[in-house]
Amino acid sequence: MNTSSFRPVAVITGAGSGIGRSLALRLARRGHDLALCEINALRLGEVAREARALGARVSEHVVDVADARAVAALPAAVEAEHTRVSAVFNNAGVSAYGDFRQQPVADFEWVIGINFWGVVNMSRAFLPLLLREKAAQLVNVSSVFGFVGVPGQTAYCASKFAVRGFTEALRHELEATGVRVVQVHPGGIKTHIAHDMRHLESVDATARKALADGFVQNARTTADEAAECILAGLDKGLVRIRIGADARFLDRLARLMPVRYWGLLKKRAQRAAAERQAAAAS
Repeated sequence: MNTSSFRPVAVITGAGSGIGRSLALRLARRGHDLALCEINALRLGEVAREARALGARVSEHVVDVADARAVAALPAAVEAEHTRVSAVFNNAGVSAYGDFRQQPVADFEWVIGINFWGVVNMSRAFLPLLLREKAAQLVNVSSVFGFVGVPGQTAYCASKFAVRGFTEALRHELEATGVRVVQVHPGGIKTHIAHDMRHLESVDATARKALADGFVQNARTTADEAAECILAGLDKGLVRIRIGADARFLDRLARLMPVRYWGLLKKRAQRAAAERQAAAAS
């Protein structure tokens, strides 16, 4: 008998970096075995080696979560390696920056395919295994941009609002089962997503780097802190986890000022920019 069948097994998408990597290593330290999913084989291999060094049994799966056929084949491969699945973390995410009027359809479809359809594909594929468990968790990562709409991020916001709605509806559908469906809303997290973002061709390399660097500098939370917040929330039995003071603030703001929040955010951004310019000039 495979003795690992008595250990909890977590499936993690986007496991090669950022929150996914941090979740993998923390769960390995907690005694979980891991099925790590990532489109970048190099990143995947590096995280898998680290997790094995921590004592976890690890299977590696190079997969594009937007590919429904590829995802449909995953549960059989994971079950063959681990015999069970007790948690799925739908964490994979990408972004594309640009004015909607100029944004290529392919970039919009790329974001929706991974961020939203990836969550749907993985949820559909793994629910049968999760439902076999007395208690299991399906954790879908949305964003603070699932609370507010931001110019230049129409595709990303659309995908994260969709993840939020899908997750809430699915939670209600499964409330009589042993599967707890959890939505996660990170604020600004220091990850690769900004540097991996697609841009309009009209945005030159210097501007792209400045945009990504600015995001990372303004992000208030590390990937390690985000992963710890997610696991702490799961330990408490939460079904809605907000990561960072910025996420909590924007959640409240969008509920209190559902139409006028952007005017306030613009003023805050303009004031911060003016303060940075004054500091640089002094």
